[in-house]
Amino acid sequence: MRTLRHLTTGTALALGLGLALTGCGRSEESGSIAALPDPQGHWAVESLTTGGRTLHAPATARVEIGQNKAGGNYGCNGFSAELAFAGTSAVTVTPGGSTLKLCTENMEFETEFAKLFTGRLTIHRAPDRLTLKTADGSTIAMTPEPPQANAPLTATLWTVDALVSGETVSSVPAEVAGKAHFTLAADGTASGSLGCNRFSAKVTVEGSTLTFGPVTSTRMACEGPAGEVERALTGLFGSGPLTWKIQGQALTLTAPDGKGLTARAASAAE
Repeated sequence: MRTLRHLTTGTALALGLGLALTGCGRSEESGSIAALPDPQGHWAVESLTTGGRTLHAPATARVEIGQNKAGGNYGCNGFSAELAFAGTSAVTVTPGGSTLKLCTENMEFETEFAKLFTGRLTIHRAPDRLTLKTADGSTIAMTPEPPQANAPLTATLWTVDALVSGETVSSVPAEVAGKAHFTLAADGTASGSLGCNRFSAKVTVEGSTLTFGPVTSTRMACEGPAGEVERALTGLFGSGPLTWKIQGQALTLTAPDGKGLTARAASAAE
């Protein structure tokens, strides 16, 4: 029969402490340590640190990170980028296109964000945030954001904020901001303002396309920027089937020739 050797008091205490610590580690591994987030997902930008300064992000600054692409908003203008991951520890960002809206607010943040979100960035993960760090130590701090629900196409007041021509997206002139808008009703009618004159028209929605019928409008003389926006919208609405796409609160209408508009959901139509 094998007999157990007697342990000294000190040895027993050491062994007991070791077992206790081992047990604690296993308990943490079994679920008490929060899982670290996958870099891919929807992120709200919280702040930037660069040049010894901290810049707090506007509510519009966000990034959607995919497997090899990213898109988002610098604070005013939208952007896209190509991504190349090195596991979950680093990513190389190659900026793509961006819109060209005239932004009167958040320009400092937007400019710095565009400078930082490029090149090789190291990824630091915590349970409640993701931080991207540049080679010089500047950071982009982000927090998880659930995907934004898409606004409905109909019964929404869409305010035109930019005109599209191919790859170029230009914000409407400041004098016209907020004045061009429209609503598509469930009964197949459209109404609103072209930036100067009010208008109405029949509209047919078929899958991912919509087609405006003849546009009827008031007859005020519209000069300057308001007249230019009005002519652009009148031409777009009369150009035949338009492809529509909604991402969150943003609507894009695009004609076959690449011309189009972007609009934001202002509020539910009464």
